[in-house]
Amino acid sequence: MTDTTVTPIRVLVVDDHTLFRRGLTALLSRDPRVQVVGDAADAGEAQRRAQELQPDLILLDNHLPGVRGVDALAALRETAPQARILMLTVSEDEADLIAALRNGAAGYLLKTIDGDELISAIERAVKGERVIASEMTSKMVATYLGATPNADTPLAQPSILTALSSREREILRSIAHGASNKEIGRELGIAETTVKVHVQNVLRKLNVSTRVHAAVIATEIGSF
Repeated sequence: MTDTTVTPIRVLVVDDHTLFRRGLTALLSRDPRVQVVGDAADAGEAQRRAQELQPDLILLDNHLPGVRGVDALAALRETAPQARILMLTVSEDEADLIAALRNGAAGYLLKTIDGDELISAIERAVKGERVIASEMTSKMVATYLGATPNADTPLAQPSILTALSSREREILRSIAHGASNKEIGRELGIAETTVKVHVQNVLRKLNVSTRVHAAVIATEIGSF
């Protein structure tokens, strides 16, 4: 008989608010796909616990006493090199988002995320995906478009969209508006798994690797 037992993802929770930390731990512990192996209230304790536990993933708040989460990323990555680190914060500041990604975070989530989406984000991050809150996508797009244009790199042309089906164009519009797969599914009346397949096809046809790059292309082209 085949053993279908799934090995849970071992998670370290780092947040200075005790009630939030306990509540998040309780929430995650309800799902068999996740095992909270420890928690910490500041960057120093997080580094010690990460070294001791060697978790698969670290959920890291940005507003920590002493050292901000984004500034603790390098030390945590060195201490637990196999761990993926997801920022889980209230900060919607694009500077924090950019700093987190540049310092090696696997993603940037907001504390307004619901439980199912958080579990999904954890699974995707462990698989190697970059996970960014849909609310932050527009900020990433603004950052890309606000950069000094390279004269040798022309803006995206509408013709590149000819490879997309009408449904894929709908998906791309929603991505440009920062919608998550779940939100797109609700809007279009299709399953979230179907949305995921469409998103992968859109990225492949546009020859980009992230939703942010796809959103940038859509924004450059404008109405389509």
